[in-house]
Amino acid sequence: MLSSRPYIARALYQWLLDNDLTPYIVVDAEQAGVEVPRQFVQNGQIVLNLAPTAVRDFAMENEAVSFSARFGGRPMQVMVPIEALIAIYARENGVGMVFGHEPVIPAGADEAAEKEPHLNEVESADDAPQDDDQGNETPPRKGRPSLRVIK
Repeated sequence: MLSSRPYIARALYQWLLDNDLTPYIVVDAEQAGVEVPRQFVQNGQIVLNLAPTAVRDFAMENEAVSFSARFGGRPMQVMVPIEALIAIYARENGVGMVFGHEPVIPAGADEAAEKEPHLNEVESADDAPQDDDQGNETPPRKGRPSLRVIK
């Protein structure tokens, strides 16, 4: 499956703009392919303003975020691979999202998953929440839960 990070980042970016907030991103400047002004990197990270008034030629694609901006009066092309995107948030109130590490699905796992039968979990009566007001003192049965394939 494709990473969900660029899709969520685009949605949050648009949501922040729609609410008249200033979108900022936090970038891991140590990752390969990151092109940012190194003089502003602190502790291996950099915070970048993505407001439409602060950037030009902005693009947030599945592979990377790219734009042109001025840093210290000098124009620079910025490139942030999507894996280096740590967070996106609003400058005004901090609302946004920090991205965690996404699990990597090994090559060939998709093919193996297609060959395996898909099981739909069925909640058994033992797993259903018990209402304490009923006065049911019967302890739950121990053992393995049973699942059935439903097609």
